[in-house]
Amino acid sequence: MSEPPRIRPATREDVALMFSLIVELAEYERAADQVVGTEEMLAAALFGPEPVAEALIAELGAEPAGFALFYTSFSTWQCIPGIWLEDLVVRERLRGAGIGGALIRELAAIALQRGCGRLEWAVLDWNAPAIGFYDRFGAESVNDWRLRRLDGGALRRVASGERAGP
Repeated sequence: MSEPPRIRPATREDVALMFSLIVELAEYERAADQVVGTEEMLAAALFGPEPVAEALIAELGAEPAGFALFYTSFSTWQCIPGIWLEDLVVRERLRGAGIGGALIRELAAIALQRGCGRLEWAVLDWNAPAIGFYDRFGAESVNDWRLRRLDGGALRRVASGERAGP
């Protein structure tokens, strides 16, 4: 039997690995041109004076195999925190070795330890392998909600008081 994946908190030394996996994920999701961040920005977000996110590293033997990046969210209806899983990435050649499952289980345990009511994430509607993976954990699709976003010029326009439409 092969060795199970080991999950550990990310350190500053893992930033280059995580950033390379972020780029790999963006390429897989057909959105590589949308990666505008840098390793330095990622390091500041995770390990700067006011961290805004956390990450876990998965290792298979001595090899880095993937990571999960997450942050605290909040449910006004539950009046307790939750965890938003921003990215879960497993190196393509290592998929199917239990790495993603180990990361999800560790995140679920962290959520419970912290008194969170939810572990949530988004998945692209065309990504059948990921949807199937998440379904195996009993993750529910929240079909009544649509993810909305303001970024770039739209974010700046709204902040300055401009309206986008009628």
